[in-house]
Amino acid sequence: MEFTGRITADAKISVVSGGKQVVHFSLAINDRYRTKESSEAKEFTTYIEVAWWMNTGIAKILRKGAIVSVSGRIYPRAYQDLQGNPKAAINCHADKIKLIQASKQTVVEEILESTPITEPVNDLPF
Repeated sequence: MEFTGRITADAKISVVSGGKQVVHFSLAINDRYRTKESSEAKEFTTYIEVAWWMNTGIAKILRKGAIVSVSGRIYPRAYQDLQGNPKAAINCHADKIKLIQASKQTVVEEILESTPITEPVNDLPF
């Protein structure tokens, strides 16, 4: 399945048993619809927890606010929170990630990294 959304927090790298590393991040997918009875639009957000098992280098661009398109296998997960309440989540094992729009933080960091630092100029009028 393929879907597009906005990353809700910077991606994190985890080490699982056997020393394998995985990149985790969450996507928010916003949608809206109108009912026949009302002209008012209803909005809702679906959250998907994504796991990327290929290469951890991608984590540096998967920053909060970035828009990405993800392709992979989706599956539901049921669990209990720390208080014992039943919870559910939608998870995805990604096999393809495409950056649609970088986060503002990533763009600023790229500009700072690519801007050469020069020596100060001593021709100030004061």
